[in-house]
This record gives sequence, structure tokens and C-alpha cells, in this order.
Amino acid sequence: MTIATLRAGQEVDGVFACTRKDRLLSRSGTPYLAVELRDRTGAVQGRAFRDADVLAGRFERGDLVRVAGRVERFRDELQVELRSIGRAPEGSADPASFLPTAYRDLDELDGFLEHLAREVHDPGLKALLVVLLGDGALRAEWRRAPCTRNGHHAYLGGLLEHTVAVGTLVQETCILHPRLDSDLLMTAALVHDLGRTREFTYAAEIGLTEAGRLLGHIELGLALLRERAARVPALAEDRRLALEHCVLCHHGPDPAPGRRFGSPEALALARLNALDASIKGALEHGLP
Repeated sequence: MTIATLRAGQEVDGVFACTRKDRLLSRSGTPYLAVELRDRTGAVQGRAFRDADVLAGRFERGDLVRVAGRVERFRDELQVELRSIGRAPEGSADPASFLPTAYRDLDELDGFLEHLAREVHDPGLKALLVVLLGDGALRAEWRRAPCTRNGHHAYLGGLLEHTVAVGTLVQETCILHPRLDSDLLMTAALVHDLGRTREFTYAAEIGLTEAGRLLGHIELGLALLRERAARVPALAEDRRLALEHCVLCHHGPDPAPGRRFGSPEALALARLNALDASIKGALEHGLP
């Protein structure tokens, strides 16, 4: 049962994401519960006119909820008249199945990621990428994470899609500007947003981990890189520092007053990252 297939008169018994929850008053002054139920196919409004306060105490906005009721037509729109609603039992549904996903095939994007990594020939940087790409748990999060919650690539798989896009732009830029350190720039492109893998939670909506809220993805990414770089003896300190600088500045040299880009590669990464993010944002949400 999906929201897109609901029809008037149909009985509903299933799990959905609750993305809105309000206690309202009818014209007679009687309280009722109004919710928005969502899955990947769309959203539908739900109403409970009996035991509204009791039902409201059984779940919160952002929960996955088990719903029983009947689909009715109200003012030319479908809504669910709720008989019961409450937090779904733990493990009864995968939260990811209720969230938007990438348009592109993730297996294909994974293949592109590996292809771009093979373009790096510097022994230390190449060894670092081997460690990162060989980590199954990290790879799964790399594949699942979005880039943002409400901006560009704000869907599952968005991180992988954006990473491949920036890496592809780097590949073309290094052909046009052969004096760039292509190994450094490509590695930076592939790892610049790795902190996103530790930034988000997944329930009815994409949320933030405590570390994501307090530190942000750049600091989380730098910590992850340092942790993995410690396993790569071939990675010289000067190369590691150059890579970290690119990651630190991929949104620009701020916030430190007076900070400047320390390398052409750091500047190039920031510009190419912004190019893909801004174009994707315009396509998804319109021009600013």
C-alpha cells in the first residue's frame, strides 16, 4: 500500500512517515488531530476526531507511525479518517524506504567513483583512497547519505552523486589546466564531503546527528581523514596537510578572518564544488 495508490473508500492499515502533527479545534470547539502522512510516492492528510488527545500522545512528528483508518474525499482531496495511530514498533519498517532517493543508479555511480579513484597515481594518496573505498561500512554510508537536508542533493544517494559530479569536473579541469596537481585535486574532490557520512540521521525525515549539529560535516570529515590517514604510512605529511587544506576550504577560505586559499587546488575544489551545488540547487529549487 502506497499513498499514490490510495482511493476513496479504501481501508488503510500500514506504516507511514509522520511529517506534520497539529492539535486543532473544530468549529464546535472540539479538539481534533491533524497529521501529514508521507512515503516516497507522496503525502496525504490524516484526521482523527475521536480521542484526539489520547492518540496524539502515542507518537511525535518525525516518527514512523502505524495507521488504521479509511480514505475519504474532502473538498476534492483525499484524506485518511484515522481510527488509530501510534509510533511503529522498532524494526517494523526501514526509515530509508520513506525518504527521497537519487535519480541516478547508485551502482553506476559507485562504478564511476572507483573509476575516478583509479586516476590518482600518487602512492600516498592512492593508498588512502584504497583504505577509504575498501571500508564496507563507510562505503554503505557514502552511498546512502544526502549532501544536505533541504538544499542541493537533499536525498539518499545525493552525496555519492555530488562526489562523482565534482570528480568529473576535476577531471576536465585538469585537462584544461595541466599545471594543477591532478592527484591532489582528484583525491580532494572524492573525499571533500566524507563528513556527510557522519552528519545525518534517518527516520521520517533526514535529521542531524549530535556530532553533525555541533561540529558540521567539514570537521567530521577532517577527523575521519586523519583517522584513516594514520593507517597509510606511504602518505607523506606534506601531502596530508595539502589534502586537509583543500577539504577545510571547500566552501571557501572563511570563516577565519583573513584566511586565503593556500593552493590553486584548494581554490579549484571550492569553485567546482560550488558549481555543481549551485546548478543542482537551481534545477531542484529554481533560481535564487
